[in-house]
Parts: sequence; structure tokens; C-alpha cells
Amino acid sequence: MFTGIVTAIGTIAKADQRGDLRLRIAAALDPARIDIGASIACSGVCLTVVDRGGTAGDAWFDVDVSGETVSRTRAEMWAEGQRLNIEPSLRVGDELGGHIVTGHVDSVGEVVLAEATGDSLRIAIRARAEMAPFIAEKGSITVEGVSLTVNDVRDRPDGTCDFLLNIIPHTGEVTTLGALKVGERVNLEIDVLARYLKRMQSLAQT
Repeated sequence: MFTGIVTAIGTIAKADQRGDLRLRIAAALDPARIDIGASIACSGVCLTVVDRGGTAGDAWFDVDVSGETVSRTRAEMWAEGQRLNIEPSLRVGDELGGHIVTGHVDSVGEVVLAEATGDSLRIAIRARAEMAPFIAEKGSITVEGVSLTVNDVRDRPDGTCDFLLNIIPHTGEVTTLGALKVGERVNLEIDVLARYLKRMQSLAQT
């Protein structure tokens, strides 16, 4: 379980295609606080640590990425040199600063607007038709592992929707979102509460 509050930006130092994809991710973490078998969200994807090392502030950890995971996320994120938003799993007693995030990517969206507004960055992301019913104004959504509030939703004739976000300077600096450009793809996870409400609504209509 995660909160969508990123604690570090990691870089894929090595990508080794075996039966599955083995990654080594370097990040400014403390390896003493990374347990083998622990879950770490990498740009919104929950992965299991299989090895770790380094020193405090200059750590690395290894994860295995299955073909199923690659197929449900933006494929370009798994290449050497890619930067990832890192969040260790929630510990008992930690502050729930964002919203409840599972680390299971629901879909991939596309950035259709990225413009400066004051000191912030205004972003619009196009979500696929199957995602649109779960996205609501002032609701929560996870983009690349970052908990964000939807400012506005604009439905489109083909069933897709564009939703607007405001990336404040701090968020842009401590995550990869500040560097987003039009045409780039992003991992999306809908609010778990929206998922259950949609299911309840569908049952009530039958």
C-alpha cells in the first residue's frame, strides 16, 4: 500500500532481459531501510525488491518486472537511464499524506497539454474510454506514482476524456512530472474508492 507521495527519483542503472526483466535502480535511499521482499512503487508500479546495496543516500535495489507488468504500463519506462518516481510502501504509523494507492496501473494516458501557469505547470492528460467514468473533478488520481487532484474533466465524443492537473513547483522538482511534455505517455491508477463506487453503480442498474 502506498500514498502517492514520492520520496526520491531513481534512475535505471541496468536493465537485463532474462525470463523476466531484471532492473537495477539507483536512488538516494538508505539500503538499511530497504528489505528484501519489500514493495517499492516505481512510477506507480508496485515491484518487489530482490536485492539491494550501496550506502545511505547512494543506494541501489534490484527488481524483476514480468511481461504482464510491461504490457500494462508505458513500455518506454523500463529502459536504462529512465528516471522513475520512487515510494517505499506505507509503514504502520506513517502519515497518509496523499490518498490510498495500490501500485497497480490501470491504464496509460497521453499528455495533450503542458504549459506554464504562473510558477506552476498546467497539464492535461487524455485517458482512454474505459478510464473516463472513474475520473472526477476534485477527485484523486495517481500519475506516474504521484497522488494528484483533478482540477477539471472534459469528456470527448469518442468516450475518452481529458483531465486537467496543476503541478506546483515543489511537486515538479521532486518528481518527474515537472519535465513532462506533450505526446509523452504516463501511468495512471484510479482512486480505489472510485473503482468500488462504479461497481456499486453498475450493480444497482441491473
